[in-house]
Amino acid sequence: MKKTKKLDLWVIVSLAILGCYLLFLIYPLFNLLRQSVFDSTGAFTLEYFEKFFGKSYYLSTLWNSFKVSVAATVITLVIGVPLAYVYNMYYIRGRGFLQIIIILCSMSAPFIGAYSWILLLGNSGLIRKAIKSLLGITLPSIYGFNGILLVLSLQLFPLVFLYVSGAMKNIDNSLLEASENMGCKGAKRFFKVILPLCMPTILAATLLVFMRAFADFGTPLLIGQGYRTFPVEIYNAFFSETAGGDYGFACATSVIAIVITTVVFLLQKRTANRFSFTMNALHPIERRKAKGPFNVLIHIFAYGVVAVAFMPQVYILYQSFRKTSGKAFVPGYSLDSYRSALEVAGSAIKNTFVIGLGALALIILMAVLVAYLVVRRKNTANNVIDIMSMLPYIIPGSVVGIALIMAFNQKPLILTGTMIIMIIALVIRRLPYTIRSSVATLQQIPITVEEAAISLGASKVKTFFLITVPMMANGIISGAILSWVTIITELSTAICLYTVRTQTLTLAIYVYVSRGNDGIAAALATILSLTTVVSLCIFMKVSKSKDVTL
Repeated sequence: MKKTKKLDLWVIVSLAILGCYLLFLIYPLFNLLRQSVFDSTGAFTLEYFEKFFGKSYYLSTLWNSFKVSVAATVITLVIGVPLAYVYNMYYIRGRGFLQIIIILCSMSAPFIGAYSWILLLGNSGLIRKAIKSLLGITLPSIYGFNGILLVLSLQLFPLVFLYVSGAMKNIDNSLLEASENMGCKGAKRFFKVILPLCMPTILAATLLVFMRAFADFGTPLLIGQGYRTFPVEIYNAFFSETAGGDYGFACATSVIAIVITTVVFLLQKRTANRFSFTMNALHPIERRKAKGPFNVLIHIFAYGVVAVAFMPQVYILYQSFRKTSGKAFVPGYSLDSYRSALEVAGSAIKNTFVIGLGALALIILMAVLVAYLVVRRKNTANNVIDIMSMLPYIIPGSVVGIALIMAFNQKPLILTGTMIIMIIALVIRRLPYTIRSSVATLQQIPITVEEAAISLGASKVKTFFLITVPMMANGIISGAILSWVTIITELSTAICLYTVRTQTLTLAIYVYVSRGNDGIAAALATILSLTTVVSLCIFMKVSKSKDVTL
C-alpha cells in the first residue's frame, strides 16, 4: 500500500491565516461593496453613488479632506525634511532628548492634540485671551480648516522626520565629501544631492502622511465644526441611516473612500518605483558642528518646532492637576481629576489593556507566522496573504469598523457589541506594523542557521520556535510596541464598534471632551500619554538604539 502523504504543517498554517483574512477582511469588504450597489429589494442600483456625486454637500466633504490632507502633507515635508537634515548633519545639543520629544509628538492620539489646542487657542483659550489682553489682537478662530491643519501638521511631521532620518543613515559620507570638493555646498548640496538620494523615502513618508491625514476622524470631529471632512461624513452617513435601516448610502461612501485611497497608494508606488535605488553607507555621515549664526538658527529651528508641537501635551498634563468644581477649573491644584477619572472611567482603562493586550497577542502570533510564510515559504497563496495583510494600511479605520458591523450583526456569526469584534478590528488595522518589522528582521537571518538545526535532528517546528523566533525577537518586539501604541490611541474604528461595556480609554477621553468635563478628560489623556512614554522607553531598550527611525 502507498503511504499517505503527510500534510505539511506550514500548509495548514497558510490555509488557516488565509481563511482568517477571507472571513474577517475580504468578506466584510465584499459585503460592503454588495450593499452599495443593491437596494433593499435586491435589485442592482447606482442610486447611492448618484446621491453622493449628485449633491454638492457630499462632494464638498471630499474636497475638504483633499485640501486639508494635501496642505498637511506639504507642511509636514517642509518641516520634517529640513529637521531631519540638521539633526543628522550637525551636532545638536540634547539631540537624544529632542528625538524622544519628537516621537512623543507623533504617538499621541490626534484628537487629544485638537482638544489641547482648543484649550489654548479656543474662544476662551489661554493663549488667545493672553494675547488679546496684552496686545489687543484677536487671533483667528482655531476651529475649521486652520485648526485641523495646525493639529495634523504638528502631529504628523515627526513621521517625515523619522523616515528621512532613516534614509540619511544610508547615505555614504564619501558622496557628500565628493560633492563638497566639486563646490556643491550648503543649500545647493541639500537640493542637488541629499534630496534626490532620499527621494524614495520622502515619497513613502508622503503617502503615509497623506493617508493618515485623509483618514483622520477625531481631529475634524472635535475641531472642524462647520468644516466637514470625508471620514466624518462616512461615520455620520452610517449612523444616521441606522435608524431607517437603509445602509446603502453609508456603504457607497465607504467604497468611494477605499477607491480613493487605493488610487493614491498605487500612484505613490508607481512614482516611487521610478526613483527606486539602493544605498549602503560604508562610511556613515559624520556630523559637524555648525558655526556662528547658523548654529544658533538650527538650534532655534529644531527646538522651536518641537516646543510648539509638544506644548499641547504639556498643557494637558498641567490641566490634569488643576482643581475642579463640577466641570469648571478653580484656583489651586489637586489629584481630584485623577480620582474622578478612575471612578467614572476605571473600566475604560481596564478595557484598554484587556482589548489591547488581546489584540497584541494575536498580532505577534500572526506577524511571526506571516513573516515566515512570506520570507521562507514563498508561493502564490502566501503572496496573496502578504498583499491582504497590507490592505488595511490604505483603508480608513471608520470603513473597517463599518464593514465589520455590516458583516457580523446577524446570524450565523453575531459579533457586534462584543470585545471580540474590537479585537478583530485592531488586529486587522495594526498587524501590518509588526509584519513589516518581522519580515525585515527575518530577511537578515541566514537560512543556513535553520538548515543546520534540522540537520542535527531538530524538527521544523522545534527549529522555528527555538531557533528562528528567538533570533527574530528584536524585530518582533519593536514592531509589536509600535502596534501597541497605535492600538491604545485608536479612535476611528473603535468609535464605530464600542458599547458602554467595551469603552476604551480613547473613547472615554472623547466622551468627556464632548461633555466639556476638562478635568477628567485631561487626567485620562495624561494616563494615555504616560502609557505611550513607557511603551517608547521599552522600545528603545529592546532595540538598543539611541536613534529611532522608520
